[in-house]
This record gives sequence, structure tokens and C-alpha cells, in this order.
Amino acid sequence: MAVTWNVLRHDTVDSTNNVCKALAAQGLDNTAVIARAQTAGKGRLGRSFRSPEGGLYLSVLWRGCPAGQLLTVTPLTAVAVCRAVQQVCGAACGIKWCNDVVLHGKKLCGILTESSLLPDGGAAWLVVGIGINVGQTAFPPDIADVATSLALQGLDVSPDALADAILAQLTAMRTVLTDPVEWLAEYRRRCVNLGKPVRVLRGDASRQATALDIDEQFGLTVRYENGETETVRSGEVSVRGLYGYTE
Repeated sequence: MAVTWNVLRHDTVDSTNNVCKALAAQGLDNTAVIARAQTAGKGRLGRSFRSPEGGLYLSVLWRGCPAGQLLTVTPLTAVAVCRAVQQVCGAACGIKWCNDVVLHGKKLCGILTESSLLPDGGAAWLVVGIGINVGQTAFPPDIADVATSLALQGLDVSPDALADAILAQLTAMRTVLTDPVEWLAEYRRRCVNLGKPVRVLRGDASRQATALDIDEQFGLTVRYENGETETVRSGEVSVRGLYGYTE
């Protein structure tokens, strides 16, 4: 699939995802929106996402995604980001299930996918938003223990070069959505949760478990302390390490 992204660059927007959704309403396709800062960045489950200058905030829009592929887009995007970061600066990132890119045990990047669903479960269009901490040299006290940036890891990275690398990897990702075998294997290799204790959070309930595997739809298979196993899905639960963000 040959994809040419129409790239729109801004200094500041409310949310690159919001801009893409407005463009989707106008009928646009294969569009990337890049900003240096966001005033109303969004994370999973309606959480806010801090988006100061120094980060890279990039969202892509494309039209048409079958139901069978929709659940794989977000985790495959995490692999695309890991590949791009490694290409640009050599850093080997991990993935905390299901879609946080981490470096040395701290969150480097968040990903949020939004879509307009069709009756058959597919998407008329989807928007994938990526927020990467690139040049920040400090974080507020409430997230300082769990967040990092490329700069804090001693890496001097051009946001424009990183954006170009991500777009190239997203193009490659779209060619494998029907059969992402190699990308799934890489996701498993990079997943920092596998083989480790986790807490499965469902509403107010929390259960301790061990993360065992990632299935073909990127669900996380866990074994609870009573020996019961379950495959949990993104959107149903959150997973945390027992002793911190990833551990």
C-alpha cells in the first residue's frame, strides 16, 4: 500500500486528534497533523494528557478499517513508535501493555486511537494520536516518577526527524494490518510485562496476577494467584506493575 501523508504542521493546537477528527468530517484522508504543544491533550479513558512544548504531538487520519483490524492498530502503532525511536537515536524502547512506550522503566509515549464506527464494527475513519516526550527536561511532581523524555535519557533528537520516521513506520504498519505476524512477534519481545507480576484493574477491583502472553488480537493473558487464567482486553482493564509503573 503506497501512502503519501498530507502533513499539516502547527505550533499549538487544542488536540491533534481533534484537528484530525474535524478533517475527517470534511472528508479528508491520509492526513497527519503535527504540533509542538497541545492545550487539551487527551489520553485513554478520558484522562488528560500533559502536552507542553518540548514534546512531539502527532495524529494521523485515514479512512476505512475493517473490524478485524481495528483492535490491532493501537498496539501496532506502539511497535511503529519503538522502531522509529530506535532508528533515529538508537534507544531500545519497551511497550507496557497495551499501548504505552517506555524507556528505562518510565513512560515515554502515549497513544490514543479514536474512530467513527460502522454497523459492522469496522471504522469509517480512524485517528491515531501519538504523544512523545522529546525535549522535556523536567516533569511535574505527580508524574516525575513515571515519566521520562529522550532529553532526560541524554538523547538529542530532532522532533521533525522523529516525526518523519514515525510516519514511515506507520506506512509500513498499514501494509501488514491483514497479517501482522512479524510485528506481533516484535510486540511480544518488547512487552515489558510478560513473565512479571501485574495488577489487573477492573473498575475499583484489583487482582494480582502474572502476565503470560500476548494473543493474536493483542490481548494479555494472565494467571491469577488461584491458578485461573484470563485474557484481558484493552478498554476493559488497566494493567500496572506491582512495584511501580512497569515493574
